[in-house]
Parts: sequence; C-alpha cells; structure tokens
Amino acid sequence: MVRKWRTWGTCRRWASGLALVGATAALYVIPACSSKPDGGAGALTAGAMQGLTLESGAAEAPAAPFTDAAGKTHTLAEFKGRAVVLNLWGTFCAPCVAEMPTLAKLAHETEGQPVVVLPVSVDPEGERANAEAFLARSPGLTFYSDPDYGLAFGLKPPVAGLPTTILIDRDGVVRARVAGGADWSGPAALKVVQALERAG
Repeated sequence: MVRKWRTWGTCRRWASGLALVGATAALYVIPACSSKPDGGAGALTAGAMQGLTLESGAAEAPAAPFTDAAGKTHTLAEFKGRAVVLNLWGTFCAPCVAEMPTLAKLAHETEGQPVVVLPVSVDPEGERANAEAFLARSPGLTFYSDPDYGLAFGLKPPVAGLPTTILIDRDGVVRARVAGGADWSGPAALKVVQALERAG
C-alpha cells in the first residue's frame, strides 16, 4: 500500500519501469499517482465509473480528421495541452442519448480547467442536422462529426460499440476508455477527469 502522496515526476519514473513489467502493473500507475494514496485502481473504477478500463500501453490518440458544425476539419492534436474526454456517439444509440446531458454537466464542472469534453457524432451525413439539433439541447457541448468512424477505427483496439468514451492526457496519449453509457455528472467522473488532467 502506498502510504504517502507521490509527485507526478516520481510517478512518471514508476511508469517507465512498469512498462517492462506488463499490463497488470501498468493499470496501477494513473490511480496511484492521481488519487488518494489508499485509493488504488478501485478508487477510479467504482460506482458510476465501473466501466472504466485503464490502457496498458502508451498509444497516441488517433490522427483521423473530424469536422465541426461549419464543416471545418480538426484533429485531436489541436487539443494537446488539455485533457480530452472524447465521446463517440450517435443519435441512433439510446445509451448515447441518455448520457449526453451528463457530459454537458461534466463540461460545465470543468469549465476554466485544462479539460475539453469532445462529443463526436458518428451519425451518417444524412442525419447530421438531426445530430446537431439533439446536441444543441445539451448546452456547453460543441458539435463534431466523424461519419466515417475514422477515430473509432484509429484507436487500438478499435471501438467495438457505442457509446465509447476515450480519455486522453495532455500529451495526446490514450489513458483509459469507458465502453457503454456512463454517468459523467457526479463526483466519480470528476475524480477520473482530475486524475487525467494531472497525467502526461
């Protein structure tokens, strides 16, 4: 059991060493360095965040382009320097629709912090207007679109279903994912995002 707070510099050295040990040890790095010393991995994956899976490697975020409501092209590289909560969703997906207001609440709770909540619709082009109209009912979220699933298939492993939320640190490294709907409006989600914000 870790009995005292660790600096992130110390934790980064741990992470480098743990890369040699394997995936099981690597699961411990983020929570040990970013939450209370007695929390362990369970401190981040409990309750509303029980679907959270920590990544065992250090994969870069996918480079696939996506567009905003005006049709301008963006990539995840633009958001380096901030923790990114990338949510892949579609209006045809009931759990996606249900969790969107909770993502809006998270965006509100982290306003002014180096965090961006990034919902990216995978609705086909013919449904783009409907997806934009739906997202407009959750103020605080910006509409983005990726109907070709470039981001979903660019991840390793690729996204298997919707919704999926990918947590990316300030250096553009994928740290964790949540497969399936989740409640992003409460303290459990905020703790995860705060841990992500400190990573990198």
